[in-house]
Amino acid sequence: MVDIVSKNGNLLLNIGPKPDGTIPEAQQQLLLTIGDWLRINGEAIYETRPWKKFGEGPTENIGGSFIDNKVKAFTPQDIRFTTKGEKLYAICLALPTTKLLFHSLGISAGKIKTVELVGSEEKLKWSQGAGGLQVAMPKQFPSGYAAVFRISFEK
Repeated sequence: MVDIVSKNGNLLLNIGPKPDGTIPEAQQQLLLTIGDWLRINGEAIYETRPWKKFGEGPTENIGGSFIDNKVKAFTPQDIRFTTKGEKLYAICLALPTTKLLFHSLGISAGKIKTVELVGSEEKLKWSQGAGGLQVAMPKQFPSGYAAVFRISFEK
């Protein structure tokens, strides 16, 4: 979902009810998991726009039909970007464990003022240099899936 939104796309959920109108348990669980993540991180998805670059990272997946067994797992270095107003959201598609370098957010992207983990009160340690924005990871993530960092720039 995050990958699609970062590219200004639309996500089509293939939820097929049974003949009696009920939704299968596995599909219900998928929808509940997405909803739980969006309750914490929805500000990085709802009413956002793509940034000048959709993302960065090593994983390249192919698109199209019937590719379920060809899709590769994302890594913490796979990051997608969205914007809303003055905020930039950097979304790690897998949870990082130690430090993370956002290559696209070097000084040439603009001087960063704040870096926050959405859904967390913990202060993050970070530094910005020519090679990117380096962020030390928190002790705990608010969600078990993709981590969302809210970034603001100096004017």
